[in-house]
Amino acid sequence: MQIDLQGKTILLGVTGSISAYKACELARLFIKAGAKVHVVMTPSAERFVSALTFEALTRNAVLSEKTETWSSELNHIELGRKCDAFIIAPATANTLNKIAQGIADNILTQTALAFRDTVLLAPAANTQMLAKTPTMNALTFLQTNHYSIIQPQDKLLACGDVGSGALAEPIEIFFEVAKALCKDTFWENRPVIVTGGGTREKLDEVRYISNFSSGKMAKTLCMALYLRGAEVTYISTMGFEGLPLGIKTIEAQSAQDIFTATKEAVEKVSSQHEVKTPYLFMAAAVADFTPKETHRGKLKKSALGESWNVDLKQTTDVLRGIDKSAIKTVAFKAEMDSMEGLANAVALLEKKGVDAVCYNLLEDAKSFGGDENEITFIAKETQIALGRSDKLTLASKIVNEAKKLLSKEISDV
Repeated sequence: MQIDLQGKTILLGVTGSISAYKACELARLFIKAGAKVHVVMTPSAERFVSALTFEALTRNAVLSEKTETWSSELNHIELGRKCDAFIIAPATANTLNKIAQGIADNILTQTALAFRDTVLLAPAANTQMLAKTPTMNALTFLQTNHYSIIQPQDKLLACGDVGSGALAEPIEIFFEVAKALCKDTFWENRPVIVTGGGTREKLDEVRYISNFSSGKMAKTLCMALYLRGAEVTYISTMGFEGLPLGIKTIEAQSAQDIFTATKEAVEKVSSQHEVKTPYLFMAAAVADFTPKETHRGKLKKSALGESWNVDLKQTTDVLRGIDKSAIKTVAFKAEMDSMEGLANAVALLEKKGVDAVCYNLLEDAKSFGGDENEITFIAKETQIALGRSDKLTLASKIVNEAKKLLSKEISDV
């Protein structure tokens, strides 16, 4: 799942921390996503990583005390003007305190003071340095003055201490910067629930009935919503790997698990969020039937004989069984009937009481698990063909159409 940052320009600030080498990986992630990257380094940062390393990675000259010039854009004023976001990673305790106090005594703090757009800070320092009152006060001040703090990790530090202070993983910093660049006021801080994956209905302790759903569409929906700033809860049977830590995940297995977790999540967001209407994207492939009886242990083939008849019962209908009065709901409908599939999807609007349906016409079992999909977004008065594309692009289109379901809130944004 590749996040697209084409057309974005990012300024990466590097300070004098042992974790400065991780900024190289961060630069690589931005470039892989299609962004342009410029780097500014403090003199102490160059003791850990050379400017040449970043120039080789970014193909851009590094701004430092030695290279600043006013005959080009390589200075602490002009370089910031051309960038959409400024991430300082690692940000030492020294740098955090200086920025909070408006001190600009090196090239990086000068650039930070002059930067007028989004500034993100990823602290990396000894636990005691971060815990000292001046640093804690600086962090509080920065957070209340529109700086984004990417929290450090708790682990064994390079100095030998154990505690908070290790730089966040480069991929998590990447996600937070991408989120800052892609945020949408409509979705920002809006509670959203996404269900995904195919349920597993146990026959015994080692066997189950399931389907071919890969969970990829739900996973990309989570990413698209997270990048726009939504508070995402992901309930799924699979597909948690590679998602930002900022997405709350709930693992489920059976149809009953999905129903219980979804019902509880909907009740929670409906009671706690009065400012922004919550959303539910029901993308899970929930089994229609489950075994009447689950056997303990493993059933022996010799005991079952040449045939095995399994009695099934209907599962609880998730969308019918939850209170949707305080949320907007988008259902997903996969069909293989080219004649009646669209009509069946349209019928879900009334049958399940949902606000929209994402209709997907499949050819066969091979249609599952791919990196592309094709969706028609069906609302009460419209049917929008979103076309065929990679699933993250398609998820973005679905999110854009879902936004239109709340026209009043859009007009208020």
